[in-house]
Amino acid sequence: QVQLVESGGGLVQAGGSLRLSCAASGRTFSTYAMGWFRQAPGKERDFVAAIVWSSGHTYYADSVKGRFTISRDDANNTAHLQMNSLKPEDTAVYYCAALLGGSIYSWGSYDYWGQGTQVTVSS
Repeated sequence: QVQLVESGGGLVQAGGSLRLSCAASGRTFSTYAMGWFRQAPGKERDFVAAIVWSSGHTYYADSVKGRFTISRDDANNTAHLQMNSLKPEDTAVYYCAALLGGSIYSWGSYDYWGQGTQVTVSS
């Protein structure tokens, strides 16, 4: 089992920044990658970004490339999502997830999920 706890969401004006964190505990050595997904009301859960834990290789959705940066803190088993130049369309509940194996981009591949944190961007 892997437990994930997110933090860092909130309300920000368009153009502002937020940093999300996801602290992992439990059998973290089995984790291949950590990902961030988001879900707006009435919409599907969409891939945002992911990082392969061993190599640090990163993946991003086209909609966030150049604005969001995913990183990892090995010592604290924590993944971060730095979000800059936020737009109202970034408003959603953001979830972090742990992937043991499978598609980086597909939410159905992920094995463990955090509780989610709300990000609201006002115009």
